[in-house]
Amino acid sequence: VSPRLTRAEKMKTWIVLLLWACAHQSVNAVALSRGPVRRKTKEIEGRQDKDLLRRSKRGWMWRQFFLQEEYTGTEHQYIGKLHSDMDKGDGTVMYVLAGDGAGTIFVIDSNSGDLHATRSLDREEKPFYTLRAQVVNKKTGLPLEPETEFTVKLHDINDNEPKFDKEVYTASVPERSHIGTYVTQVTAQDADDEMFGYSAKLSYSISQGHPYFSVEPNTGIIRTALGPSDMDREQREHYQVVIEAKDMAGQKGGLTGTTTVNISLTDVNDNPPRFMQSIYQFSVPEITKVGSSVGRIRAVDADVSRNAEMDYTVVGGDGLDVFDVSTDRNTQEGILSLKKPLDYEKKKSYTLQIQVQNTHPDPRFLSSDAKDMATIRVSVEDVDEPPQFEKISYILEVKEDAAVGTVIGSVSAVDPDIRRSPVKYSIDRHTDVDRVFGVYAGNGSIFLQRPLDREEFAWHNISVIATEFNNPEQTSRVPVYIRVLDVNDNPPMLASFYETFVCENAKAGQKIQTISAVDPDDPVGGHRFLFSLAPESSVRANFSVRDNGDNTAGIFTRRTGFGRMHKMAVVISDGHIPMQSSTGTLTIRVCTCDRDGNMEMCNAEALSSAAGLSTGALVAILLCILILLLIVVLFAALKRQKKKEPLIISKEDVRDNVVSYNDEGGGEEDTQAFDIGALRHPEVMEESKLRRDILPSESLYPPPPLRRTLVPSRENADVRDFINQRVQENDGNPTAPPYDSLATYAYEGNGSVAESLSSLGSVSSEGEQDYNYLSEWGPRFRKLADMYGGEDSDWDS
Repeated sequence: VSPRLTRAEKMKTWIVLLLWACAHQSVNAVALSRGPVRRKTKEIEGRQDKDLLRRSKRGWMWRQFFLQEEYTGTEHQYIGKLHSDMDKGDGTVMYVLAGDGAGTIFVIDSNSGDLHATRSLDREEKPFYTLRAQVVNKKTGLPLEPETEFTVKLHDINDNEPKFDKEVYTASVPERSHIGTYVTQVTAQDADDEMFGYSAKLSYSISQGHPYFSVEPNTGIIRTALGPSDMDREQREHYQVVIEAKDMAGQKGGLTGTTTVNISLTDVNDNPPRFMQSIYQFSVPEITKVGSSVGRIRAVDADVSRNAEMDYTVVGGDGLDVFDVSTDRNTQEGILSLKKPLDYEKKKSYTLQIQVQNTHPDPRFLSSDAKDMATIRVSVEDVDEPPQFEKISYILEVKEDAAVGTVIGSVSAVDPDIRRSPVKYSIDRHTDVDRVFGVYAGNGSIFLQRPLDREEFAWHNISVIATEFNNPEQTSRVPVYIRVLDVNDNPPMLASFYETFVCENAKAGQKIQTISAVDPDDPVGGHRFLFSLAPESSVRANFSVRDNGDNTAGIFTRRTGFGRMHKMAVVISDGHIPMQSSTGTLTIRVCTCDRDGNMEMCNAEALSSAAGLSTGALVAILLCILILLLIVVLFAALKRQKKKEPLIISKEDVRDNVVSYNDEGGGEEDTQAFDIGALRHPEVMEESKLRRDILPSESLYPPPPLRRTLVPSRENADVRDFINQRVQENDGNPTAPPYDSLATYAYEGNGSVAESLSSLGSVSSEGEQDYNYLSEWGPRFRKLADMYGGEDSDWDS
């Protein structure tokens, strides 16, 4: 198959091929060189498949067609003509098309081989299509030659405008930058074929942002266009630049796309801080505490962030050692604070010179002496101050034997104000609860009000209050520490209770005990105790005392052979003035010892003394025994006592109570509402048990056919006597049930079966009963008589 083209189509195709050959000479050379090879290969294939196909001579063949994209015509767009040497024009052959879009996008005239496109195509959607054509016998449908593959390429037209990667770019550049400083780069893309013409050749230009910035046409790099003096952030910080990208290398008729670049100037430290005013004035009360803030000063810096940080310094004035200034890092304000206490009476005003400068100066833009100065004037305000003591604390000393009323020292305070108000003194009694000390209100002299004892309290800490006479609210206090000096007023005593033993065969001059002493006093040079034998123990003394000179003494035997317990009095004295002494008694027990002097057994007197208990221990033991006996007696008494409970605990809930008198009978334990019919005579028992605690009704009990007069019997007389006795007991008992209570009594007669005592059981009796006698029993039964007596008549009627 070979294409057949018209003259105009051939000219157009040749022009396109020449342009294409210039750009792709090497590619076309390779493509043309494949023609003979393909024929040779086909000849080999023909030999191998000679049974199916017969090798035939074909004409020269085009490998590709060209088609312009975005066709806008109404008819099918003509592409070219396919022709085969096998086609003799007699209509026996048929052209068949296969491949990309065959039959839908591309159609071929089966008789003539004309190739058309059925619709408009977009190169950006698909740049080329690969198709296959073949000639077959129209009658048999057998191919007359092998398939020929060719390509339909779309010619690009400039139908796509450039598009930037971002709709909005954000960039920044330091202020004071030099001309040509890099800012950022923008990039646009064109979907057209960059290999064909200038449809995808882009050129960048700036349409908004002059004269501050410029853009390189080929690269899209944005740079500054003005010098450092014109790029000042403090004058203008934000810029909006519009960049335009145009294809066709920027020539007329090209398509354009735009983007916006927001450029900000970043700050550099090119501005020094400046005070908002040259003189600041403050006033401060003289009682202001050290470290307190006096006031704030403010300097402004046109820079921002780190470049606006500043330091304040006091560089001159008469208050260099009184005031200090620091920087508040949050607000960049200077804080003037107090370093020393103020005194209006000494100095009423101060003048300071304050300097401010950047914390991080940039030598490229600012010199090291870029500073600003301001003056601060501070006035001290006079206030009514409390009295001031001459000292912050006082330490006084007094001997413990000082007499009451003795003055031990004094404190002094004055009013620091100009008017010098008088001061009175007092003691804070929270610090002297026992009122040991007093103070004279006029002169501050502290005196004794009670005797002292160093051994009880060696130090007393009190607070003295000074108050202005004219203004009692102005007070101050000072601690006073009073030390009580020791006086030798306590005699020394034996250090402990000594248990001394001596062997009955001890030799004379043998040491049996070493003793020492204690003294609560605290002499300056330390203790010096002297030990000696008391005069009463010196007569016919069996033992002697030998002072060791180190505040101890040894007890020695003066003879041999001992047979009983001995008592020895030792005099202990100190060596101070006035000398104090005391007598201590040693109990020496005699014991049997072995040859080496080790105790084996003591005599009975010694053993009893050793094994005996002290008086305090015996008293404690006896007291415990007495308490135990008392507990036992109380417990036994409680066991014997029986608490008498009332018959009815609650007088308000007695309607259904049953009072038991410990009499034999079954009425109280009957499960059918206290029926005591079990105690009745069997002859009068009814076959069915009825309720005994409710009033009988006519429906339940028909009236008797005959009313008989009730004849009192012996048994009824006994019952009446029993009931009268119970009535008297209930009338005399304050714990008896109320009037409307129902009490059931059970009584068993002598030698007979007890009848029912309940009036509710009268229906089971052989005859009617007269209830009028109940009214004679008192008010408690009158209501019962009226109720049953009245209802008898109702039953009879």
